[in-house]
Amino acid sequence: LLRIGPKEDFFHCSKCNLCLSLSLRGKHKCIENVSRQDCPICLEDIHTSRVGAHVLPCGHLLHRTCYEDMLKEGYRCPLCMHSALDMTRYWRQLDDEVAQTPMPTEYQNMMVEILCNDCSARSTVQFHLLGMKCKNCESYNTTQDGRCRLPLEEQ
Repeated sequence: LLRIGPKEDFFHCSKCNLCLSLSLRGKHKCIENVSRQDCPICLEDIHTSRVGAHVLPCGHLLHRTCYEDMLKEGYRCPLCMHSALDMTRYWRQLDDEVAQTPMPTEYQNMMVEILCNDCSARSTVQFHLLGMKCKNCESYNTTQDGRCRLPLEEQ
């Protein structure tokens, strides 16, 4: 129901209950009956919609037009906060900006616990106003998961 194009360019995923491009075979994240859920942006039915759907890397679905509108405002899935596109180039740019932006003295030795929205890893990293990088996957799509604290030697 979601495919647009020749039948031979698609396969049916019985777990997700939708037709996907052959390029996604074995590469998509299955979410049971994901096509039966409403679009989290416009809250309209995806399965019966005439608007094409976009499968996010996390497996959630959005109407293609809703996905395009979402990218004008942000880069994360509205349901799970996983990055909705490859952010590697932007993360490298942010690495440079973090390296070139000194922290105010009161924050220079501050450590914080973070949770990565992309890989779900938890880690303790140095606090920075521009962002905190996941030690596991190197994403800046993180959220603070605890209070800031000084390293042990300074407490």
